[in-house]
Amino acid sequence: MSEAQSAYRQAGVDIDKKYAAVTGASEAIRNTHTPGVVGDVGAFGGLFDLERANVSGQLMVASTDGVGTKVMIAAQHGDMGSVGEDLVNHCVDDILVQGARPLFFLDYIAMSQMVPERVQQIIMGLAKACAENSCALLGGETAEMPGVYRDGEVDVAGTIVGSVPRDQLLDGSRIQAGDQLIGLPSSGLHTNGFSLARKILFHDAGLDLSDSPEELDGRSVGEALLAVHKSYLRPCLPLLERGIVHGMAHITGGGLPDNVPRVLPAGLGVHVDVDAIPRSPICDLIVRLGGVSRDESYRVLNMGIGMVLFVRPDDVDAALAACREAGEAPFLAGSVEASEEKVRLS
Repeated sequence: MSEAQSAYRQAGVDIDKKYAAVTGASEAIRNTHTPGVVGDVGAFGGLFDLERANVSGQLMVASTDGVGTKVMIAAQHGDMGSVGEDLVNHCVDDILVQGARPLFFLDYIAMSQMVPERVQQIIMGLAKACAENSCALLGGETAEMPGVYRDGEVDVAGTIVGSVPRDQLLDGSRIQAGDQLIGLPSSGLHTNGFSLARKILFHDAGLDLSDSPEELDGRSVGEALLAVHKSYLRPCLPLLERGIVHGMAHITGGGLPDNVPRVLPAGLGVHVDVDAIPRSPICDLIVRLGGVSRDESYRVLNMGIGMVLFVRPDDVDAALAACREAGEAPFLAGSVEASEEKVRLS
């Protein structure tokens, strides 16, 4: 059908471009398929066999999230692949804190007008992260919605499903006073705080993506902002299998003050030594240029800590060693105490 003949295309939606974008990434999607996947790319619904994946009878854990306004930075930078990785890794970490291993992922990509190159970049990023996390990219949806999104706008969201043996579920109930907090460094902002970052860095300070302020030690603003959200599956999985970790908190929107309390039993709080946290250069830059208070900075930004592990004092050395062996740089961040104040920063 010619351009002139397509009424739908004249209304702003190009179906051919949509299918071309997905078809171009089909092989990358197939490369994520695990033994549990049934069928091929393109079905109305993704099929997954829990028995073939050896997780029959386990608890299913599911989570949905997006990458927020980080997509605007990626679009401006010209490469959307990193936000696909961000999305998968963020969701992996969200279910990891309950002891779950990822099984499969579903994505949703929406934009004002179909740009096949952008869609393929995002899907390739999704597939890359899924493969790295042994998670099948089972299905998704690509929507072109002129009138809902402004010209050039893109939104990305996804749902992950994982599983955990019932006796290995982490629900915070085993955390007790005296437990030690082990922190794992973030790679940057991850997927939170970008509205504040964009306002301070670009609107107020007038920086460009190519600028390299001294805090960033040679990296550009764009590189620092688009650093991929880390997956903590690899360093944490051995600890979960050994039963060393009794609780975990993924430090996302809300920072330490809002995320740590989500796993704490009643009557317990944590003391966090902020000086022990390796400072994130991009967070420091935002705080300096924006004059952001300490309390707000630790609530809006992760400030350098992406994951918190709760371990018994006797297991600290083993946990630190295992994390280092997996390529992480763990650090002691504080301890659990009997307190009605959930998070005490000092």
